Amino acid sequence: MQTTEHMVFVGLNGRVVALDRDCGDIQWEWRSPQGGGYMTLLPDRDRLVVSAGGYLYCLDTASGEQLWHNPLTGFGCGVAALATLEQRTHDSDVAAAAATEAAQAAATSVIVT
Repeated sequence: MQTTEHMVFVGLNGRVVALDRDCGDIQWEWRSPQGGGYMTLLPDRDRLVVSAGGYLYCLDTASGEQLWHNPLTGFGCGVAALATLEQRTHDSDVAAAAATEAAQAAATSVIVT
């Protein structure tokens, strides 16, 4: 299986599939145990948050394993708007790694007088 950077996630009729973006092969498929119809998907690093018919689910992007669910009791059904503030780009990961490496180098350097 390829890394999740090579996947396209599709939500239709109470199901989510992960496709290989280069050839279109199905990598995994998940079916909502409750709710269906219109699916809203939110990729969040290694998680895929899915809204289906008034229920909310969290899936592992690599395997499609359901990690948790929330019935959103009292919220009703409809098209959900999903958002997260925890987004990282490759550039921010590289910058964070460089900063960590520089801090470690500074901590281990010895000043000789």
